[in-house]
Order: sequence, then structure tokens, then C-alpha cells
Amino acid sequence: MTPPRPFDDPLSVLVIYQLVAPVVALASIGLPALLGRPLSERTTTRVVGAAFTTSFVAALVTLVMIINRGFAAHVVHLGSMFAVGHHAATIELVADGLSVPYVCFSTGLCALVNAFAGKYLHREPGFTRFFILLALFGTGMNLMVLAGSIDALFAGWEFLGISSALLIGFFHERRNAVDAAMRAFCTYRVCDVGLLAASVVIHQATGSGDFATLFAGTWPEATCLVPGTTALTVSLLLIFAALGKSGQVPFSGWLPRAMEGPTPSSAIFYGALSIHAGAYVLLRCESVLDAAPAAAWLLVAIGGGTALHAAIVGSVQTDLKSMLAYASMTQAGIILAEIGLGLRVVPLVHVISHAILRSLQILRSPSAMHDRHELAAALGGHPGSSDWSLVRLLPRGVGRSLYHIALERGFEEAVVTRLVVLPLMAMLKAADGLERRWTTLLGGGSTEGRMRHDSSGGMP
Repeated sequence: MTPPRPFDDPLSVLVIYQLVAPVVALASIGLPALLGRPLSERTTTRVVGAAFTTSFVAALVTLVMIINRGFAAHVVHLGSMFAVGHHAATIELVADGLSVPYVCFSTGLCALVNAFAGKYLHREPGFTRFFILLALFGTGMNLMVLAGSIDALFAGWEFLGISSALLIGFFHERRNAVDAAMRAFCTYRVCDVGLLAASVVIHQATGSGDFATLFAGTWPEATCLVPGTTALTVSLLLIFAALGKSGQVPFSGWLPRAMEGPTPSSAIFYGALSIHAGAYVLLRCESVLDAAPAAAWLLVAIGGGTALHAAIVGSVQTDLKSMLAYASMTQAGIILAEIGLGLRVVPLVHVISHAILRSLQILRSPSAMHDRHELAAALGGHPGSSDWSLVRLLPRGVGRSLYHIALERGFEEAVVTRLVVLPLMAMLKAADGLERRWTTLLGGGSTEGRMRHDSSGGMP
């Protein structure tokens, strides 16, 4: 069956509009800022808000039309990036029972955060920069969700990564914010190799990056079209990519630090949408995961372990946003475990409900802290905590051990630093030394003299 061409019918127009709307908003506020004449705060929020609101309405109408068609997938073919012989990379958008609900809640939450941030960031020096990044994030999210090929999905995935890192370091005058942004960016870079490698494997196995060549059928009952070995390889690579975006062990250290960014970005990125990007990719390729039971059980183990780790560590956090970060990590781990167990609709409902709840909790966190302080002032002291706790049922020694483990964040960062970061740094320094010696020998100079020259900063 030949996919319908763009603008053939109203449904295709609606699907395309969901992607075009944030792109237009990005250009409308980004180009004037680039020319040194940024729009006013009110105009900026109205442009971005109109884009996300109309995109949300278009997604709702699309959802109704998809339901009337029995959730049959609607493919919009936008052309090919290149085609060489039997190998091609196409640009397609897919509207089905998975992508359209994702677009609905993502654009709805972006519109909500836009309205909140317009007042929260009033007169902030980086006001326009925040909304440019929000529009970029919306573009990447809609592209990733509506993508009908691994190539388009990877492009949207990268938009999410760069906008996330830049918003974590939004207050770049603070060293902690810059360090947190760099940590998140490095984690993304490492784990994104998994998605890139999965794309290469899919192209090699099928001759195309289209999902239609990887699996057939309507979500969530698609059938895998590649051999079991290929399915296992692709599944493991996709899981590796998802661990970084979803803040799973051993790549969870960046998530609580991401709260260094503004509260609106914390709500939309790390509490609601970005943290669930990995879950979406795994749900989209659910048939491939079904064909690789070993990868599915590995996902269950990692998700369950992360949920337990985050629940323990989050119980000793002293600031509200860190508590919510670990709560988001816990739920993301449970969602990944549900996907590994073969559930499909349940994780989708879990993602949507958790995203809405967590986003609203983070947006309200400054007010909650203010209410807490007022209550403490009225009571003449800290209101205290509940007398009952699950930890009280454990032996005293076990409780103390768990408390120590929680304070050290499960020793995760110490283990990763000792076993991964330090050996990697040592290897890079050794490679740098070899490169300097090699270039010195090629240049005909003295190795010792060149090293003394470098150590002195080039001064005689």
C-alpha cells in the first residue's frame, strides 16, 4: 500500500501541523533575537503559547480521527534524504495509538509550562533564550514521537538532548549549573551512541531506516520482521540509549543535578517529558523487544533496580526538587520494567499520568516550600514527620545501613568514577601524551623540549 502524500487529506495536514507549529514558533522568536531585536515578553509567550495550544488541538482532533479508524496507523511521506540503489533514508510521520497520545500530553504540558514561565521568568535576562529552547524542545519532542523512521527519531532525540543540557545550564553564571549541564551532556553523548548504533544495524539489516521494514502491524500488536539475533542487538542498543535519557542506573547521577535549571524546565524536561523519551522508543519498538526475551528481562532488572535505588536514596533528600527528581526516577524505572514484562497500554497510561502529576508537583514546589515555612512559623517550629515508617519495621542495624547507603546515593557515583571515569581519563591522558610525542617526532623537534614548552605555557 502506497503511503498517502502530504496534504492529500485533512488527517495528513493535521499530522504535519503538529510538527510545523513549534518550528514556526522557534523561527518567529529566534530570528529577531538573532538580529538583536528580540520580541517583547508578552509577544514571546503568546507566540509560543499559540503554537503549542493549536498543536495540542490538532493532536486531539487527530486522536479522534485515529480512534474512528480503529487505531490504524496513518503514514505521511515527506520525501527521502537520500537513496542509493536498494538503500534509502526516508522522512515519514506516523500517527497511531502510540504517537498521537504522546503528542497530546507533550504539547499540552508545554503550553502549560509556557504560561507558567511567562510570569516565573519575568525580567529574567535569559527570558527569550528560555522560550527559544522550549520551542526547540517541542520541535524535537514532536519529531521524535511522530517519526516513522529511526533516522527522523534520532534527529528529534538529539534536539531533546541539546535543549535539555542548555536549560540545565540556564543560569550559566553559577558554577554548579554549568557542571550539572556538562554532566548531563556527557551522559547523553555516551548513551546516544546506542541509538546511533541501532540505526546502523537497522539500515544494515533492512536496507532502510523505516520502521515499516523493522516490524509490521498496528501498535501494540506489531510483528518483528528481522531475525532474532538482529532483534537482540537492536534491543540492547535501544535499552542502552534509553538508560541515559531516563536517568537509570548507572547513568542516574545527572538527574538530581538537572534541577539546577529553572523550575519550569525541571517540570517539563526531567519530571514529565524528557525522562520518558526512552520509554517511548522502547514502546515504539515493542515487537523487536518481544523477539529478544533476554533483553526484555535485562530491562526488567535495570528498571526494578533503579526504582529500588531511587526510592531509598530519595527518602533522605533534604530539598524538595531533589525529592521529586528521585521520585521521577523511581517511576521511570517502574515504567521500563513494565515494558520489559510485555505490557504496552499500561506503560503508556503510566507515562501520561505520571508526567502530568510530576509536572504539576514541580511547578508548585516553590509555593509548597513557602507554605511549609508559613506553617512552621505558625507552629513555632518544624511540623515534624509522620511517626510511622516502613524503615521502623526493619532491624536497627539494617535501618542504619540503608540510611548510610542512601546518604551516599547507593555508592553509584563512587563506583562509576572509580571503574569508568578514572580509567577513561587515564587512557585519554596516555593517548594525549603519545600524540604529543608523535607530532614532535614528525616535526623534527625534541620530545623533552616540546613537553617543557607545553608545561610552561609557551613562555621562554
